[in-house]
Amino acid sequence: MLVSIERDGAEAARAALEECVARGGVAVFPADGLYGLACDPLNAAAIERIHRLKGRDDGKPSAVMYLSPLAMRELLAGLGPRTREAVGALLPGPVTLVVANPERRYPLACREDPERLGVRLIEGPLCGAMCPLFQTSANVSGEPAPASFADVPPQIVEAVDLGIDGGVLTGSPSTVVDLTAYDESGEWSILREGALPSDDLQRALRRAGG
Repeated sequence: MLVSIERDGAEAARAALEECVARGGVAVFPADGLYGLACDPLNAAAIERIHRLKGRDDGKPSAVMYLSPLAMRELLAGLGPRTREAVGALLPGPVTLVVANPERRYPLACREDPERLGVRLIEGPLCGAMCPLFQTSANVSGEPAPASFADVPPQIVEAVDLGIDGGVLTGSPSTVVDLTAYDESGEWSILREGALPSDDLQRALRRAGG
C-alpha cells in the first residue's frame, strides 16, 4: 500500500501508519530528515523483517520514535527529573536522546544494553499518531540513507506493507546525545554529529538547567 501525503493528506497517512503498526506490519515513512523503516517496537517478528530488508543485522541498537508527546508520558515518568527537563528542552527536534532505562523498556530496540534507550520525538505531517515506532533508516546496510521516497531502494519498497511518500526531506540525520549520566552528574556527550549543531544543543541544555 502506498500513501502520498501530498495527494492523500496527512490524516490518511497517520491512520495508515497506525493501522500498519497495529497489525504487525513494516512501513517506510518520512521522519524529519531521512526516510525510515518502522514497526511495533515490541514485535520481534516485525523487527527481524526490518533487519532482513536492510540486508544485515549488525547488532546496533535502534531508537524508539514518538510522533505525539502524549504517547511519551509513561516513558518520561520513569526518567530522573534533570533528564526530564533536558528531554523537554530538546524534543521535539532533530535529536536522538540516549537515556537511562532502568525499567528496561523496549529491550528489542536496546539490544545488548537494555538499560540504555534511544528515543526521538519529531514534528511533521505524521504528528499525532499514537503508536511508538521501532525505527531505523530505510536503506540497505552500508548504503546512504534516503532523503526522498524515490531514493528508497525498490526492493525495500516492494517488501514493506506500507509506503508513505512525504516528499523530499532535509537529508540530515539526527544528532545523537548521551544523557544516561545526566541526572547523577549533569554530564552529557554527543555520540553522533547531526542536524542539531552542538552550540544549539548546549544552549538548550543550559536553559533546562544543565
